[in-house]
Amino acid sequence: MSVTREEVAKIASLARIKMGDEELDRMVPELNNILDWVEQLGEVDTSGVEPMTAVIPNTLRLRDDVVDAIPETSGGRREDVLANAPAAEHGFFGVPKVIE
Repeated sequence: MSVTREEVAKIASLARIKMGDEELDRMVPELNNILDWVEQLGEVDTSGVEPMTAVIPNTLRLRDDVVDAIPETSGGRREDVLANAPAAEHGFFGVPKVIE
């Protein structure tokens, strides 16, 4: 697979990138080299390779989902939190209307 100068110009136009004639001529071989490399990757036999999401094994560090696990952020402190609000309405933060 290879791209032509016209295709590079169209791609640049779609991406809203202004390119001069010299830049277009310089990009054609660069894009063709990239496409050749991608074709080489397609020839590699990966049938024995298991899919992976990361190069190193990752495990999530989880904690128990317990209410009142941290006293400073536990429930039952609505009044303390709303005391810092510039406008509190009906037990919630009051915010300005954004849609009329």
